[in-house]
Amino acid sequence: MTHTSLRASLRFRLRRAAMTAPAMTILAALLLSAMSACAQVVSGPTKGAGSIVAGSKTTLFGGQYDSRSPGAEPAAIKPEWAGLVGEYGPEMARFYVLEDRGELKTLAGWFDLETLHPKSADVFQLPASGPHGAETVAFQRDATNAVTGVQVGGVVYQRRPFDAPGQFFKITPLKPVADLRKEALAAKPPVETGDFRKPDLVQLDKLDPTIKLDIRYATGHNFLGSPLYMQPRAYMQHPAAEAVVRASQHLHTLGYGLLIHDSYRPWYVTKMFWEGTPPDKRIFVADPAKGSKHNRGCAVDLTLYSLKTGEPIRMTGGYDEMSERSYPFYPGGTSSERWHRDLLRHAMETEGFTVNESEWWHFDYREWKQYPILNLTFERLETEKQ
Repeated sequence: MTHTSLRASLRFRLRRAAMTAPAMTILAALLLSAMSACAQVVSGPTKGAGSIVAGSKTTLFGGQYDSRSPGAEPAAIKPEWAGLVGEYGPEMARFYVLEDRGELKTLAGWFDLETLHPKSADVFQLPASGPHGAETVAFQRDATNAVTGVQVGGVVYQRRPFDAPGQFFKITPLKPVADLRKEALAAKPPVETGDFRKPDLVQLDKLDPTIKLDIRYATGHNFLGSPLYMQPRAYMQHPAAEAVVRASQHLHTLGYGLLIHDSYRPWYVTKMFWEGTPPDKRIFVADPAKGSKHNRGCAVDLTLYSLKTGEPIRMTGGYDEMSERSYPFYPGGTSSERWHRDLLRHAMETEGFTVNESEWWHFDYREWKQYPILNLTFERLETEKQ
């Protein structure tokens, strides 16, 4: 199927999908399948900050990625527009308000992109030539001046939940965390056969003191809402750790450092994640029956921070957020957020990592198959290295 016919077909299905819950589920699978089929890596040099929906990055679901430099950093979004960016409407009938190369736009059905022409601070107009005609788009605010929804053509669409600086994504675990921990510690990792390398775990921040740690699983600021590690540590297999350091050093030349959220993860914690997460969210956690690349010391969760301010860089979605905003091809947000996300990916993939298809912050080292699944706590690791 061609991209044109695929888009037309899926747009029709999207509009029909709002009728039934089963159709919504089927459509979600169709869209993700289509994204995988159409996503491409674009080669060739970049001349600047490209549009996610125009020029060299025309895309389905933001699915094209330029493997070379992301180009020049785009300008920051206008302050008066920052609070308008987000997702609106019910599940599977949602649409995005995003910023793209200095313009505020709507993206509906992942295909219909239209520029919002400002009429006043919170009132815009869609182009007459677009699929929705010259409709008025009016954003609504509450008593605190926070945007709560948007009215389009007389219909009000509520703003969907989103994360903000200082907020953390959380779920309600299927079992109490204490029970999850007890069961996971009593369980055994899967038995593996093969000729594996001897593990050689080292701490990232010991190799490069500019690497900062924000180990969320050593705090209550994680999706399970409880500390899972006794200490904030970031271990990786030595070759993988050296590759992270090289990426860090490259980013220094651009004014950025690396902030680590997680790296080596004992297998029992992966077991806790799986057993505590509802089935519809398990795309974001590893199956303990197979083990994870984190368990092998060859995966790292990380983001950028500014060397000038020391503050984390705002991305398209929050760490460990179980939503589409976590996808590395998510088209929403601002040009700056998407550019920084791609900059991080470029720096890491240049050093032999691959981004996880569901998490922009998660990178797997190319030699992960050469290491066994480990279930050593940080405390035991430190004792063994003494």
